Amino acid sequence: MENHQSWRLRFSFRNATIVVCLFNLVTVLLLLQGFLGGSGRKTSENGLDSAQWRYIMEAEELRRAMEPLQLIKRVREIQEEAYADPETSEQEKVPRKTAAVDLSKRLHDSRNLNDANSKKALEEWRKRKMERARQREMEKI
Repeated sequence: MENHQSWRLRFSFRNATIVVCLFNLVTVLLLLQGFLGGSGRKTSENGLDSAQWRYIMEAEELRRAMEPLQLIKRVREIQEEAYADPETSEQEKVPRKTAAVDLSKRLHDSRNLNDANSKKALEEWRKRKMERARQREMEKI
């Protein structure tokens, strides 16, 4: 019996919990070391030589050279102009509205004028058509 109780003292739930927690702690420390310490080792193990570094630097320079800097600057200027003075844009809207109203009136007047012209043209066409029909009848007789 005594042997059985010594076994219980050694492996109680408390002791088992402590052992599992220690195992988890060691596992977490090893994983952290692998993640944090491993990245430094990989770059040193790969050991890029000078030709590879030159290739990388040239590629980076080419990528930067291909950026349309002038276009980017111009777009930024346009955006700043668009958001800079809302008062100016309101002032520009007034002439635009008057110009739009003026164009609308002129278009309406031209339509009326075209309607009158088209009516005259239609009447002349009818007259000519009637005259041609009369001439044909005269020729048949």
